[in-house]
Formats: sequence, C-alpha cells, structure tokens
Amino acid sequence: MDGSLLRLHFHDCFVNGCDASILLDDTMNFTGEKTADANDNSIHGYEVIDKIKSQLESSCPGVVSCADILAVAARDSVVALGGPSWTVLLGRRDSTTASLSAANSDLPASTLSLSDLITAFSNKGFTAKEMVALSGSHTIGQARCTTFRTRLYNESDINSMYATSLKANCQSSGGDNNLSPLDTMSPTYFDNAYFKNLQTQKGLLHSDQQLFSGGSTDAQVNMYSSNSATFMTDFANAMVKMGNLSPLTGSSGQIRKNCRKVN
Repeated sequence: MDGSLLRLHFHDCFVNGCDASILLDDTMNFTGEKTADANDNSIHGYEVIDKIKSQLESSCPGVVSCADILAVAARDSVVALGGPSWTVLLGRRDSTTASLSAANSDLPASTLSLSDLITAFSNKGFTAKEMVALSGSHTIGQARCTTFRTRLYNESDINSMYATSLKANCQSSGGDNNLSPLDTMSPTYFDNAYFKNLQTQKGLLHSDQQLFSGGSTDAQVNMYSSNSATFMTDFANAMVKMGNLSPLTGSSGQIRKNCRKVN
C-alpha cells in the first residue's frame, strides 16, 4: 500500500493544491476527481485514509485535516520502505470542492514525452531536476498493464528480456488491470534502483524511460544511479516543496469529519 499512499498525496497536490480534494466521493450534484483518467481504477488507499481519520477523530476531533493525513502518510510510507524522512509541515485544511477537469488536465500521463513532463512539472513550479527526483518514487508501487502495453508492444527502447517477461502478464489485449512493479529490481524497497533500471532500458512506463533516452535528464539519472544519498536528499526536498502546493490555511476550507464528504 505504500506506493499507493505516496501517489495519493501527489495526485492530491497536483490538482488545485494539497487540499484532500481527491478524497471527495461523487454525489448526485457533484463530480469529484476519483474518476479522472489518471485516478479511475488506479488510485488505491482511500480505505487506509478512512481508518486513520476515524481513529484521529475519536481521539482528537476536528483538528487534523485529511490533507495533512495524506502528507504524513506519504512520508511514513517512504520511511517504512527504507527511504528518506523529511519534516512535514502541518496546518493544511480540506477543500469543500474538487475538479474533475483539473485532474484530467494537470495529472501527468504515462504517455508523456520528456519535454511534456518537464512542462507539466514546471506548471506546478518544479524544475526538471525536481521532476526527475520525484519520478524516483517509481522505485515502489505498481502499474496496470493498460498504462504500459503500448510501450511493451510498439517501442524499441526497452530491454528485450525485460519486455518478454512483462508480456506474460500483459497480453496485447485483455488483462488491462494486471499489475507489474514499476521497479523490477527491488519493488518493495525505496532505493535508487529505479534509475539503474532506466540505464538498462527497463523503465516500465514510456514516461519513465523518457528520463533516460538521450535527452537533457540523462546526466541526472546517471548521478542518482551512482549516488543514492544525493537522490534521497533531492527527493525529500522535492516532497517538502510538493506538500507546500497551494494549501488552504487559516479560515479557508474546513477540517472534514469524514474525508469522503464535506461537513
């Protein structure tokens, strides 16, 4: 679940800031972000957040926001799998609305080119260097067959033995939701193996391999591959920055009692 909880925070923050908008369920007169292209059938961990929230509400009602829970859960997930820690700033408040259209436009797709990835992150205030560091989160977690099938069967910059092993669980049609680890080397350990995989053309997603494809980010992939400590530091710093994206503070928003609906 660790990769899922980290991704929840990312997909929250990239859509109108870190405001727990991603957690709001659809209602009769409101469509939230859960059915956005990048989230539908793909985001997991909502129940874990529910469990954390219910325990917090019983011991400390009306104090800890769902947005702060997402930020802390992301950090603790990374730490639990051997990654770096960082100080999570607290005091975010929860939105009273969400935006399906913003989720569809702002969440980067796995099909993006390097230049599109750089633009997508630049739109949120991140440098190309920070984008590469944050992409290192793909050292944990899994992806659905439907997100890498085109790469698997149509792209040439993929290790042939790696591709063959993936095809067993991801046929050219069917099995869209079959999962494969984003990091084939150490999928449940937060390390720099993701970057080593890219060097041998074992990036699972098109957007992964784009980071090491003869372009401007190759040198940084090489550095992170050989220097784990630098990656860990850069990743932690970028996560603090991401957690600071447009938070609701003061009297803006609210502290939801139930993360799935407004008070």
